Amino acid sequence: MDRKYEALFTPWKIGNVEIKNRIVLCPMGGTSLFGWMEHTGNHFDKEAAKFFIEKAQNNVGLIIPGIAPIRSTFMGQWLYENKKMFRELKDFMDEIHKTGAKLFIQITAGMGRSWAVPTPLVMLHNAPVVRDIIKPIINIPYQSASPSELPSRWSDKMTCRAITVKEIEEIVEAFAKTAKLCQEAGVDGIEVHAVHEGYLLDQFTLEYTNKRTDKYGGSFENRYRFATDIVKAIKERCGEDFPVSLRYSVTSKVKDFCSGAVPGEEFKEIGRDMAESEKAAKYLQDAGYDMLNADNGTYDSWYWAHPPMYMPLNCNLEDVAHIKKFVDIPVVCAGRMEPEVGAKAIAEGRIDAMGVARQFLADSQWVTKLIEDRLEDIRPCICCHNACFNMAHYKGVANAQSIYDASHIARCALDPTVMQSDKYKIEKAKKIKNIAVIGGGIGGMEAAIVCAKRGHKVTLYEKTDKLGGVFIAAAAPSFKEKDRDLIAWYRREILRYPIEIKLNTEVKDVKALGADEVIVATGATPNRIPVKGAEKAVEACEFLLGEKQVGEKVVIVGGGLTGCEIAYELYLQGKKPTIVEMQQDLIVSDKICLANTSFLRDFFKTNKVPVHLETKLCEITDKGVTVASKDGKSFSIEADSVILSVGYKPAPVVKKQKHVYIIGDAAAVGSLRTVIWQAWDTAMKL
Repeated sequence: MDRKYEALFTPWKIGNVEIKNRIVLCPMGGTSLFGWMEHTGNHFDKEAAKFFIEKAQNNVGLIIPGIAPIRSTFMGQWLYENKKMFRELKDFMDEIHKTGAKLFIQITAGMGRSWAVPTPLVMLHNAPVVRDIIKPIINIPYQSASPSELPSRWSDKMTCRAITVKEIEEIVEAFAKTAKLCQEAGVDGIEVHAVHEGYLLDQFTLEYTNKRTDKYGGSFENRYRFATDIVKAIKERCGEDFPVSLRYSVTSKVKDFCSGAVPGEEFKEIGRDMAESEKAAKYLQDAGYDMLNADNGTYDSWYWAHPPMYMPLNCNLEDVAHIKKFVDIPVVCAGRMEPEVGAKAIAEGRIDAMGVARQFLADSQWVTKLIEDRLEDIRPCICCHNACFNMAHYKGVANAQSIYDASHIARCALDPTVMQSDKYKIEKAKKIKNIAVIGGGIGGMEAAIVCAKRGHKVTLYEKTDKLGGVFIAAAAPSFKEKDRDLIAWYRREILRYPIEIKLNTEVKDVKALGADEVIVATGATPNRIPVKGAEKAVEACEFLLGEKQVGEKVVIVGGGLTGCEIAYELYLQGKKPTIVEMQQDLIVSDKICLANTSFLRDFFKTNKVPVHLETKLCEITDKGVTVASKDGKSFSIEADSVILSVGYKPAPVVKKQKHVYIIGDAAAVGSLRTVIWQAWDTAMKL
């Protein structure tokens, strides 16, 4: 191991509990050991247990599973009511401790206005008779109950009611009962979720969301009372030596409801500012908390707590390191943390440990590989949130996420086996076949690798001189360094297997290949729109690949993800982008996480990037474009260049037929998740 990482592998203590190294697997929704959104209520989740055993065997120091609602989302069962679940937890803890790892259980008081309510439930919430009928199954007013009557983060058609004092007291008591059962099961500590990310406890602490006039509102002490009552109750039930961590947002980074502050922006904080945080951190420590597991942000500024690729690396480090000066307990920092930077900060005493979450989804063995000096073998997390936390939101729609995805978060776009080990697994083929894969993009490479792992003889055909496909263009922007790392990872990974790779080879006749089975992964081609002057425009990939240059003022036609990323890149280059989009919002998609989309929307608004919604392109001229608003009024936008980003259409080299399988964008334009998961779906069948 490189010496610059040595500080990561020194022991430390949380209370009296010693942790063998300073790498903390941070909690991720969907990885709770007590289930997530299943309709059966609380239970011991064996898939999550398998996930954490694998991580413990790969040298993580402290494991914190994803949030367990103190009362289940469905059926309304209190955690402490399922005694069988805790007996199974005890057996699991015995296995964890054999690896030398430690584990804290994270429990949440609730989500309040941040509950990612799906659109259908908004309609049910606003229909009182139906809402009351379904309460035994899902109690929507309870799930979204907040400190005060507040607007939902997700829907402008839903108002969240104020939680009652009796309900608060029940939650506090439930924390104590559940913590005791965890302690008896051998759990090393509890993490309280959370004065963090704008969840229920955090909403109580923040003046802009807490308008109460009882003992839980008003003064600083009252606003933090709910959080301090919980830790005091746990300590009283479990003893002072039983560690209790707190998930903590140092600052809120919020300008208004549903409006966050992007990095570097000057703004007036309406949430927790640094001055209050300095006081709060000490106050929470003195109340009994033994650790702060820290970052920044709320759901109104979600990209700080769930940083997409647009956020800087180590984006929360300076704020977390600052707050450590005001406490004596350990402080963990999370948020696109790099091992080298984390190790240096630990060695300098600026933080006590490095928190990492989604990198453990992309590569469960990354800590082991770090120790073994195999950094190039680590598959990077690209911060896409396509499968791990893809709760989507845009104007007029609450949480657009599918019901399946809502109950199956914490999966991984890059590795379908994560939390799906029964569905996706490598099994040796019963009959060895000659398999041809046409297309050397991500989907083609993934399909070839899975087929080779199963024992098939694989030949990969790519018409260009390099592997990567359209993802080379997608990875071109300056902020996509992890995407470029992923392409490099694939190019190395595919060489580990006996796969014959034929570059500069265009396949026109699949029968001539002589293969038993053919997988077509030839991607998609850009849409063409029938407008006058279209030939004057630059296609998105032409710009991204540097094939065509653009001027100072650039109109981007299409405000989907690619168009918005191009506009963001142009702004970073010092140019002046303008976005024209026919939909009522930017990035109208049920697949892209609000953490990602809200950054781009907030960035454009903050930096006054012109965005014309519900606007149709009419003509491209030598001076720019002519467009029409939804009321039919036409106007011109001056530009030196026009970039078209209006989607793609599948481009398979052959139609689907017997022994020919079409995957990824060649079948239906999707995301990296659909491409990779379809590669597995197909390769596992052959």
